[in-house]
Amino acid sequence: MRPLLPVFGITRIANVTGLDVVGVPVVMVCRPNSRSLAVFQGKGLDLASAQASGLMEAVENYHAERILSPVKLASFQELRFTHALVDVASLPRTSARDFHPQLRLLWIEGHELLSGTSLWLPFELVHTNYTLPFPPGSGTFLPSSNGLASGNHWLEAVCHGLCEVVERDAVTLWFLNGAEGRARSQLALETVADPGCRQVLARFEEAGLEVAAWDVTSDVGIPACLCALLEPEGSLQPVGSVFGMGCHPAREVALRRALTEAAQVRLTAITGSRDDLRRRHYARARETPWLAQLRAGMGTQPGCDFHEVPTWRGTSLEADLGWMLERLRGAGLTQVVAVDLTRPEFQIPVVRVVIPGLEGPSSMPIYVPGVRARQHLARQGA
Repeated sequence: MRPLLPVFGITRIANVTGLDVVGVPVVMVCRPNSRSLAVFQGKGLDLASAQASGLMEAVENYHAERILSPVKLASFQELRFTHALVDVASLPRTSARDFHPQLRLLWIEGHELLSGTSLWLPFELVHTNYTLPFPPGSGTFLPSSNGLASGNHWLEAVCHGLCEVVERDAVTLWFLNGAEGRARSQLALETVADPGCRQVLARFEEAGLEVAAWDVTSDVGIPACLCALLEPEGSLQPVGSVFGMGCHPAREVALRRALTEAAQVRLTAITGSRDDLRRRHYARARETPWLAQLRAGMGTQPGCDFHEVPTWRGTSLEADLGWMLERLRGAGLTQVVAVDLTRPEFQIPVVRVVIPGLEGPSSMPIYVPGVRARQHLARQGA
């Protein structure tokens, strides 16, 4: 990858681990002329893994900012009789603009993994070029990097992107649970035996941080975990509370991702260089009522045995993907779309995965709850 860094506009890969007391390796990758974020983060159990993580996050965003695949400008009504279209009604929406069948917008072709056929979907859900002016029809569907992934192989990229979409949906639904429901899903961390997870947990303990983790696996059944890190009461540290998320067929990998991401988010706040972190994010993380509420929900239940979290140990990427697709099908989801963003001149597998019916990231201010979120609330009588 190193010879290609100038091509991607990457000017620096900085080891920022020492800016925090935790010691979990975290790097920041700088792309000053990016068309989305100019700073990306990476984490891992060792520095090389963190560097690869941050580098590939920057590279996949480069690909999504500069998509060269054909697109079509048309309305849903104009395409519906001649093109196979994604289930538009099940896509994550925004509060900024309503969709209607006559709205002209850009569409791009993707590969539907359950049926093996091609589907066209809104370009807004695929690209990350947020420079002005926006393409026609923008503002209708939730723009984010959710489901954007890269890997050593196309299948690895697809699996990673699929897990991220499932993770965001699972966390969105979990936060809609009542306090009692959330508390029941807290994990007893002493039951975690995975060496990588234990290594990170030991770092948190040595740093004097309060840590909690929850099994947020949804009805889809692909393991997903959430981790919270807090400084002890009375601490003079300015970071406050942070969360990390992870999803993977193997439960220990899902938890490891959540734990290391929490360490990464702390350092993202400490470095203060990420473009989309505003004053309200820092203020929210340190609000006394919010911290008290979060702390009150940590350790109120005995905790679930980590070995009760569902898991899958496949022997290949093909097996992992097949197992996850069956879980999605079993949850009533009928479309899983992968858009191949791989550039022939680089040959780095990059994809964007879109799963109609799953919820988008609820942390975005313009997020509008979809059908799953509304049904989830209805089942709780909310």
